[in-house]
Amino acid sequence: MQSRLDPQVDEWIDGLVEPVQAIVKRLRGVVFEAYPEIEEEIKWSKPSYSKEGLVCYMQTAKSHVNFGFYRGTELEDRNGLLEGDGKKMRHVRIRKADEIDEEKLKFLIWDAVDLNRK
Repeated sequence: MQSRLDPQVDEWIDGLVEPVQAIVKRLRGVVFEAYPEIEEEIKWSKPSYSKEGLVCYMQTAKSHVNFGFYRGTELEDRNGLLEGDGKKMRHVRIRKADEIDEEKLKFLIWDAVDLNRK
């Protein structure tokens, strides 16, 4: 199935500075590798991804990106990546593009979609 890249997300990414831009580009690739047909849009002023419900998002800061999961408290975090203390959401804080473990993040994405299917 064809990936559906949202042009608004392209514009949002173009406005970012390094190292945050490189991190976001790599994370976006990971999301679409996990689910090429996932829906991408700007929601609440950040890239958000949905498949049968909300899955994940990217929240940028000056020197890092929080790769968040809307139902993060319900995920099986086998690798201990998730941080946060909200009632539902959790995130993985990423400071450098080369520290992204694509396979571990894909497991979280797949788990998030599986939750939406239940």
